[in-house]
Amino acid sequence: MTDEEKPPPTILDGGRVDDIDEILNVSGHPQQLDRQLGFFSICALSIVADNAWAAGSGTLVVALYDGGAPGVLWEMLVASFFYFFIGAALAELASAIPSSASASASIYGAEAILALYSLYHPDFVPSNYQFFLAYLGVTWMSCSIVLFGQQVLTHIANTCAILCLLFWFISLMIVSIMPATKNGHASNHFVWTEWNNQTGYTSNGLVFCLGMLNGAFAIGTPDGCTHMAEEIPDPKRNIPKGIAAQLITGFATTWTFYIALCYAISNIDDIFSSPINELPLAAIYYQATGNSTPATTALLIIFLINNIVTIPGAYITAGRMLWTMARDDAVPFSPFIAKVSPRFRNPFNATLIVGFTCTILGVIYIGSAVAFNAFIGVFVILTTMSYLAAILPHLLSGRRFVKPGPFWMPGLLGYIVSGVACAYIIVFNILYMFPYSMPVSAETMNYSCVMAGGTTILASAWYLWKRNHGYIGPRVLLEASNEVLKGIVDEKVAAKIKAEQVRRASVQPGST
Repeated sequence: MTDEEKPPPTILDGGRVDDIDEILNVSGHPQQLDRQLGFFSICALSIVADNAWAAGSGTLVVALYDGGAPGVLWEMLVASFFYFFIGAALAELASAIPSSASASASIYGAEAILALYSLYHPDFVPSNYQFFLAYLGVTWMSCSIVLFGQQVLTHIANTCAILCLLFWFISLMIVSIMPATKNGHASNHFVWTEWNNQTGYTSNGLVFCLGMLNGAFAIGTPDGCTHMAEEIPDPKRNIPKGIAAQLITGFATTWTFYIALCYAISNIDDIFSSPINELPLAAIYYQATGNSTPATTALLIIFLINNIVTIPGAYITAGRMLWTMARDDAVPFSPFIAKVSPRFRNPFNATLIVGFTCTILGVIYIGSAVAFNAFIGVFVILTTMSYLAAILPHLLSGRRFVKPGPFWMPGLLGYIVSGVACAYIIVFNILYMFPYSMPVSAETMNYSCVMAGGTTILASAWYLWKRNHGYIGPRVLLEASNEVLKGIVDEKVAAKIKAEQVRRASVQPGST
């Protein structure tokens, strides 16, 4: 049969299907999203969703308090070491089951805007509502790009990744070169060995572990590209490559940028007491440029633009996560959230809800900055808990219930990698709930324990209720061949497949 004689593609739940094997993906649901992302695009999207060098720089003050410049560098190195174990364990599962089973980035954009204003108005003290307005603008600018830009998603991912790396390189060069012409570089002793504990804890070992939170925040999204599994060809091979690209690029860009920043510091105490308190990175820029307001402004504008062009990656992955859960009826209002827009060819409703959720978080900031920071600060804990929920059962079951994919760690290696990943998550999630400093006050308390515990209780209560009201989870057996799963599907999808088979047989009377 020639291309002209082929029957037109079938429409299933709003998704075009050109081949019977494309009707079902590995999740057991109709293939509704276009597979438009290539290998380079999924790597680009992984880099954009992580935005490691900027994300880590936005929280740099955590590591500066927990050890000074040596804390920044060595804590980042050790945290990255453990995240490579997590990434490998996730890549193994994603290679076997490639299914697609965001506020923090907008914060940095808002902080950069206020820091820019503070440079020219040293007496300016931003109010909560001013922060909210800046945050709101960045949030919906990014969300709109994702909502209405599906047709050019590949170009968006590629362009944003190139800009992210370009802005990193420009910032790295400026911060590395300008101190030599102004205040001079810091000494090797200050950068690599001069421990500076500002936390009030007496145990430097504990302080080091607490400071690793900054490194975890920088590269702590190795799952980003996994949520795009249904939009790329051959996800069993490309998803593990995307995870590797994110971790390697994230570590390399962040580590080198941190080194340049540490050598650019001329007075660490001035950073802690700087009037540019919305974004401590701005105080480091100010010292690096020899107290030059125009040069600091240029660096902050680069930082701001970088965050604006990379935030859409967070909304892409967050929207896909919510949509995937809704397809399995795991969240409230699942039928509405699970719809794919036939016009925009994306999970429009799910992405829109992510935008409104981030807006609500911003409203919380108006009432209480402490409460807002508690929501954002629990990011590392909740994401790693979700990784643990996937890796630990796989480990405890002897890794025998998941059919190996192209990327599979053999024998003892797989047990070691998964075991180290689980041990890190369990131990450090406890440490990351410790107060940031001593003595503790209501303002300096780390409320991550409250947020993590509260979220766990609410999620558990929802699951127990849902389990007794018709929830059955994914409707397929976990035995796949590439993206196509030969398993048990729901009756509605099975009926559509049968109808399609009958239709194909009727237009191909001579076929066997």
